[in-house]
Amino acid sequence: MSIRALNAVSSVLLIALIVLCVAWEAWLAPLRPGGSWMMLKAVPLLAAVFGVLKGRRYTFQWLSMLILLYFTEGVVRAWDPGLGGVLAVAEAVLSAALFIAVLLYARQTAPSRLRPPEAG
Repeated sequence: MSIRALNAVSSVLLIALIVLCVAWEAWLAPLRPGGSWMMLKAVPLLAAVFGVLKGRRYTFQWLSMLILLYFTEGVVRAWDPGLGGVLAVAEAVLSAALFIAVLLYARQTAPSRLRPPEAG
């Protein structure tokens, strides 16, 4: 997959995960009726949006570590009954896909891969 395609996939997955987190905790299945402060869990993801959209490798690197928290939450809350469990599985799937896309992007944009080979 090309660097441009990985950037686009990562951008879409990141925005989808942000939308899911906010919608889940605000309207779809909040911990408390009327919404919950848990929707603020999307704030750390917002910090990565512009870096991912611009293709900054450093952002992809730290996002690869941050995204594991969302995967863990999705797996743990997948056992919740009803819609909350379904949304948790969706969070785990989105975060796993984003993790893979971010790792592939960071790997393909490594300085050692972008430099032309040295003549020996």
